[in-house]
Amino acid sequence: MSAPAPSPLAVVDAEPLPRQEEVLTEAALAFVAELHRRFTPRRDELLARRAERRAEIARTSTLDFLPETAAIRADDSWKVAPAPAALNDRRVEITGPTDRKMTINALNSGARVWLADFEDASAPTWENVVLGQLNLIDAYTRNIDFTDPRSGKSYALKPADELATVVMRPRGWHLEERHLTFEGRPVPGALVDFGLYFFHNAQRLIDLGKGPYFYLPKTESHLEARLWNEIFVFAQEYVGIPRGTVRATVLIETITAAYEMEEILYELREHAAGLNAGRWDYLFSIVKNFRDGGAKFVLPDRNAVTMTAPFMRAYTELLVRTCHKRGAHAIGGMAAFIPSRKDAEVNKVAFEKVKADKDREAGDGFDGSWVAHPDLVPIAMASFDAVLGEKPNQKDRLREDVSVAAGDLIAIDSLDAKPTYDGLRNAVQVGIRYIEAWLRGLGAVAIFNLMEDAATAEISRSQIWQWINAGVVFENGETATPELARKVAAEELAAIRAETGEEAFAAGKWQQAHDLLLHVSLDADYADFLTLPAYERLVG
Repeated sequence: MSAPAPSPLAVVDAEPLPRQEEVLTEAALAFVAELHRRFTPRRDELLARRAERRAEIARTSTLDFLPETAAIRADDSWKVAPAPAALNDRRVEITGPTDRKMTINALNSGARVWLADFEDASAPTWENVVLGQLNLIDAYTRNIDFTDPRSGKSYALKPADELATVVMRPRGWHLEERHLTFEGRPVPGALVDFGLYFFHNAQRLIDLGKGPYFYLPKTESHLEARLWNEIFVFAQEYVGIPRGTVRATVLIETITAAYEMEEILYELREHAAGLNAGRWDYLFSIVKNFRDGGAKFVLPDRNAVTMTAPFMRAYTELLVRTCHKRGAHAIGGMAAFIPSRKDAEVNKVAFEKVKADKDREAGDGFDGSWVAHPDLVPIAMASFDAVLGEKPNQKDRLREDVSVAAGDLIAIDSLDAKPTYDGLRNAVQVGIRYIEAWLRGLGAVAIFNLMEDAATAEISRSQIWQWINAGVVFENGETATPELARKVAAEELAAIRAETGEEAFAAGKWQQAHDLLLHVSLDADYADFLTLPAYERLVG
């Protein structure tokens, strides 16, 4: 076989990384270049369509199921492809970035699945992008170990039959990868993440009895799912593996996608593995799309919007019914608690909440759920074991009792809670702390005993923006204004400086984080994604 032609992609403004040549091979880059050439134009059209749809929502303040796809919803005959053995039992999934320690711990965690995250739990520095790919290659070839330089503790993989199945999450369609360009233009981050992972690992995973499995984030329509399906068809043909080997689980984390769940499964039906119901990005999407819809769309504090809120319950129950009607897995939301090594009482209370949440999901018909920490795996496992027993899933529970009208999904005012001053303070606190870590290259950050990711910062800044623009009056009589947000942010920055000490404060990105949070929270022109201006400030 002749050597591959030089890739038309250029690596720009990137410091050389150890072993990067194992990831950035000519053949792999040629594949990514071909993905870019074929599919980026359609991706650009779909991003433009997002803006058009948002303008329509601004005009009408409503959403409905699509009349043009009614026949797909009414046709009871179609189903998604049967789940492969490695994805048939998904009762507990752990999430996290692909750094070396996390890769070993997640695979060893006892969870059935690991969501290996290049998206919200990973700040997209070039090092994270490339070395994350390398860590997964090393895991599949069992060429991975890690010794913590601080504790001296060593980590190694358990036997293959005890490891979680990997489902990899690439970046969303809106993000570029500035370090890989084609004729001077950045390649979409989604195609870089998917392309490098698929090219290096598809056949290797098949040989291990698994396959190239993906979580698809930030999807806003069935047309975006159709684009992914076209990519999967092309990719499988390109590397010479059977069509249908890829499996994709779609995160229903935008309000528009909630109205197109059946159509999304239909577009991906030969590659579909299920749908997932998350919370923070979903709420962020509601604010983003209905931010000028008036008082009835104003969300209360984020922690007051639990999955038992009527409009959230409509969303989750519709998701379970939709998935099971079509033979797909329904995967529940995140238990984000990080156990305290110092406070047993904090753990006891939090573990009870996690158990109640997972009991509810298992009882509602979900086939599995997410956790952020290995210590939560047994708690979630027990909830699903109690319902599933020896069965791998409960897709036979069709939930035909569920009936959700279009208006139920956006009945925000059905929730009896209001924004509070403490909610504003918490949004500022968490926003600054998360963004500061992100700007240092960390995407999964423990804040106040919760594992937070980019979706946390998105809902935090969105709520500040929404409350100010709605003129919310808090219970203490203060009105949400830019001046109040600046005052609270200044107080929080001063508190962080006192907490960390001058030296650590100066070494961090605290002032930048404070300024960026205020920029995206106060700017009259609401930024579609916080990560877009943040990426411009990310070094590396």
